[in-house]
Amino acid sequence: MTPQATVYVSSTCPYCTMMTNYLDEQKIPYETVNVSVDQEAGKRLVKTTGQMGVPQTKLNDVWILGFDPEGVQKALRGEAQ
Repeated sequence: MTPQATVYVSSTCPYCTMMTNYLDEQKIPYETVNVSVDQEAGKRLVKTTGQMGVPQTKLNDVWILGFDPEGVQKALRGEAQ
């Protein structure tokens, strides 16, 4: 199964860049949603996860908060956070 990821980022977040760079290194395809630009997406994100920080990554239906390479690997293995 090909991993499916969505990364919620902001324009000024260094950890967001670290997360997308890590996904690139791991060759994991992802979609980026910039909550600085799309404020409605940001509101939906907070409603869904209860968290306001970024990056937040949804990978194979697992939410990963922050830059968390171990969390990415667990999601790839199908382990819950």
